[in-house]
Amino acid sequence: MNTLYFRCMWDQLTIQNLLWIWILVAVVLFPVQLFVSAPYGRHAKSSWGPMISNQLGWVIMEGWAPVVFLSVYIYFFRFNSYAVFFAVLYLLHYIHRSFIFPLRTNTKGKQMPVMIMLSAMMFNSVNAGINGYYLSNFADYPVHYFLHWNFILGVILFFAGFAINFYADDILIHLRKPGEKDYKIPKGFLFEYISCPNHFGEMIEWLGYFLMCWNLASFAFFVWTVSNLLPRALHHHKWYLENFKDYPKERKAVFPFIW
Repeated sequence: MNTLYFRCMWDQLTIQNLLWIWILVAVVLFPVQLFVSAPYGRHAKSSWGPMISNQLGWVIMEGWAPVVFLSVYIYFFRFNSYAVFFAVLYLLHYIHRSFIFPLRTNTKGKQMPVMIMLSAMMFNSVNAGINGYYLSNFADYPVHYFLHWNFILGVILFFAGFAINFYADDILIHLRKPGEKDYKIPKGFLFEYISCPNHFGEMIEWLGYFLMCWNLASFAFFVWTVSNLLPRALHHHKWYLENFKDYPKERKAVFPFIW
């Protein structure tokens, strides 16, 4: 019994140390991503090597996350009702993000570099794996955890962020009529204040997830989300200003009235 306990503690400390290194990598890459935009979507570049269909690449790279998460979660499974709830939320997000969202987009004929797809799969392997491992192996939430402030606030932020992200994406998807490929200025909803409410919503969503789970793995995922999406939102905002002379100058990039 004591041997098993100390082995579990040793495993947790080892994983925690690796996670702090993973978080440090995100912090180091953040300023790099402020200057170098990932070459997909409106920033796509064929100079990054072989290309793949944008929709297919998106399904593969995002769909890899729930596969890894579920595989790790089931392999190390120990029942805890809250951990099961958090796992379901994670899977629901990625089922939407991996299969429903890309099939709704009007990106026929658009491509992304295979390198971007592979790097996203690597990113998802680590983040999905550690979150699945923490929820299955280290989850120890008390019966009345739903009364804790971080759980209550986390649930509110998670679903609010998801709703913002979904509605903003829906507006972007319907900007183009069938057959159109040109970008247009989005209007309405939070687009009146920021260029990328979809990214804003996703950051809020994963902040809520971290507050709910309250562990280092979900915190690492939140840090990586901000490290990836905040620079991308700034690049999108700059792109809008450069490509549309009538783009509203009062709009911020991702945080209303701030940045």
